[in-house]
Amino acid sequence: MITIAFFNNKGGVGKTTLVYHVAWMFSELGVPTLAVDLDPQANLTSMFLAEDRLEALWPDDGHPETIVGAIQPILSGTGDVLAKPHTEHVSDLLELVPGDLGLSRFEDKLSDAWPRCHNRDEAAFRVMTAFHRIIENAAAQTRALIALVDVGPNLGAINRAALIASQFVVVPLAPDLYSLQGLKNLGPTLREWRQVWGELRQKAPAALPLPSGDMATVGYVIMQHGLRDNRPVIAYRKWMDRIPSVYERAVLDEEPSAAGNPKETPNELALLKHYRSLMPMAMEVRKPVFSLKPADGAIGAHGEAVRNARSDFVRLARTIGARTGIRVTQE
Repeated sequence: MITIAFFNNKGGVGKTTLVYHVAWMFSELGVPTLAVDLDPQANLTSMFLAEDRLEALWPDDGHPETIVGAIQPILSGTGDVLAKPHTEHVSDLLELVPGDLGLSRFEDKLSDAWPRCHNRDEAAFRVMTAFHRIIENAAAQTRALIALVDVGPNLGAINRAALIASQFVVVPLAPDLYSLQGLKNLGPTLREWRQVWGELRQKAPAALPLPSGDMATVGYVIMQHGLRDNRPVIAYRKWMDRIPSVYERAVLDEEPSAAGNPKETPNELALLKHYRSLMPMAMEVRKPVFSLKPADGAIGAHGEAVRNARSDFVRLARTIGARTGIRVTQE
């Protein structure tokens, strides 16, 4: 099973929308998929599930069927993560580990556990590996071959634990100054987390299942750009031209391979439109934009946009699959 986190410490780049659509596409291409909502805002969960189901998942008392329910024994100090975490059935090949706003309460425990791992504290390692073990357990139950993890836009303790639990990282970007600055923070942070976790693994209890903490970067996806005649509008062009070299320096810790030539973009996984006109329709009927039908309002130019979106996401899923070892066989 392969775990991929979608991560950028810059918010507002369309990260959750990207995870939602890629998860749907992998499942439609025949890959058993697990979507995991580790963002305390739980926006991915609200995209997948109707409001009445959210009310049932988030009652006034305990939340046993969310990520918080899965870690509740650790939060309360009474035990370990659930061996059988709840997953929501979305479609034949798509399951969801529901998020929860209460996950923010786990931040302090994770912050406290990180330094205690240096002292070979088994309880601290159980806290740090909680997400990894929940994802593994949920994937085993659902027979998922891939887990796609949505996290919040920050460099906090929850995201550190989520990234440690991930073998790969996809970086969603917007073509603007803020995303470039975000890359300059993200790259060194990933390298630090990877290095320190590699050292801590040597101190962990032998019997405890540990994530590798590889956090290997797959590449970046540019979101929410404007197009004119299939070319980015000039307002975005200068930022897009800078992304390849900044990504290689900041994230890969390499000198730019093409001397800053914007035509050389081996780390660019996709260049996606915003699909502004389609998103309200998609959210209304709770399906990805590429699955909209004429009955949903996707007629005329909207119908063509739906077909283009499907082509975009098929290509993106196949590219991610090829770079992470996920075999996609269906057309």
